[in-house]
Amino acid sequence: MRALAHYLFSSVIMLFYGGRVCPLINQLALEEWGVSVAVGMGAAWALRGLAVSPRLEASPAAGRPLRRARAEFLLFLGAGLCLSAYNTFFLDFPVLSSSAKVLVGFVILGGFAAADLALEEERRIARLFQRTNQELLVAGRMFPLTRQFALAASFVLVSVVLVLFFILVRDFDWVLGGEGASLELSLRSVLKELAYVLAVALAQILNLIHSFSLNLRLAFDNENGALMRVAQGDLETHAVVSSHNEFGLMASYTNRMIAALAERTRDLALTQEVTIIALASLAETRDNETGNHILRTQRYVRVLAEHLARGPQAGLLTPEYIDLLYQSAPLHDIGKVGIPDAILLKPGRLDPDEFAIMQRHPQYGHDALQAAVDRLGPTSFLRLAQEIALAHHEKWDGGGYPNGLAAEAIPLSGRLMALADVYDALICKRVYKRAFSHEETRSIILEGRGSHFDPQVVDTFLAVESQFLAIAAAFADSE
Repeated sequence: MRALAHYLFSSVIMLFYGGRVCPLINQLALEEWGVSVAVGMGAAWALRGLAVSPRLEASPAAGRPLRRARAEFLLFLGAGLCLSAYNTFFLDFPVLSSSAKVLVGFVILGGFAAADLALEEERRIARLFQRTNQELLVAGRMFPLTRQFALAASFVLVSVVLVLFFILVRDFDWVLGGEGASLELSLRSVLKELAYVLAVALAQILNLIHSFSLNLRLAFDNENGALMRVAQGDLETHAVVSSHNEFGLMASYTNRMIAALAERTRDLALTQEVTIIALASLAETRDNETGNHILRTQRYVRVLAEHLARGPQAGLLTPEYIDLLYQSAPLHDIGKVGIPDAILLKPGRLDPDEFAIMQRHPQYGHDALQAAVDRLGPTSFLRLAQEIALAHHEKWDGGGYPNGLAAEAIPLSGRLMALADVYDALICKRVYKRAFSHEETRSIILEGRGSHFDPQVVDTFLAVESQFLAIAAAFADSE
């Protein structure tokens, strides 16, 4: 549609332009000159639709805007050459004073059309790449925006000056040629011609500025959108690279930055996960437990949380929060490193004094993680790890430790960990107890509903117990 508007607009402009720069064309009937212009521009439009555009559409996206500009300009130039040749050979008009002026008009209009349609092609490629997640390979020589602006400004300046020169020469010839026109009439004629040229030039310049602004806005929106998504934590995003200029290069570097940041983040996450598992395993192995206890309990917690997220807890249990729960769960018993071996490894029942010391491990865990907070600053991960470490032995009826919290005063993370920890402790063999079956463990958990455990968490356990069984089997302790 934009291309058609250019061809129609240029045809109308050339219809009146010819008579304003060439006295000989001015002597032709408007219909005669109009037919000549229509035939020339119509042939260019037909050639464009039948041969030029299909070939451009089939060509690679890289460099297509420049090829579009070249093709559109050559079509206008071809139409101008044909019309100039017609005036020279069939109408016997002078080459320099008539045909050259017509050719210059087509060249100027073709330059404006080529620049505007090349910018439109850039926008089209950018939107296509946004939909299809493609990326242009920025390679070879760029066409910098500074150079584009300089060329556009130079072209506009030269075009306006050249056309004004043609018009002034034509009007002076008219006056000096003894046409009998008064000075007032001559001046009025010159002013009318100048106003016409300036109006046409202004319309073309404003259209070109508008086209440039659309491309700049698209480029800025693309770059800012990618950076905003990265700032929000989305490292799977990318900026669309669709032009061979500074914005294409900027988008390419942005994508490299995002890729490097994503890789760095993955490395840090893996290092964090390995460190957490190593620290947690150290605490668990001192308690005659295995590292698989950690792997099982963190998966139990995630299964419970994901099911609860479908209900009233959806506001808290976001995917990000559940991921933090999963990462933090292995540190629930990190405080056991502060319990003496004589108590921690005792095969029989602990006496009251020993049990009182054992009850300190949630606080030890919280305080140990507080040291990390003091060093690294508060993070959502460390805050949640502290919460789980401190609250996973609290009971729904207030009979737990270390703080005797009850009901919803116990953080949800602690309530989830409480059930996961008890379930795993019951189904696994220890030196002081046999392994309970799933059915026995299930009965014990049901007995603790509303006393030891949050009733909602118990109901969730019943809904996902098949997944508990699958996790227990997949991460079973070796004999």
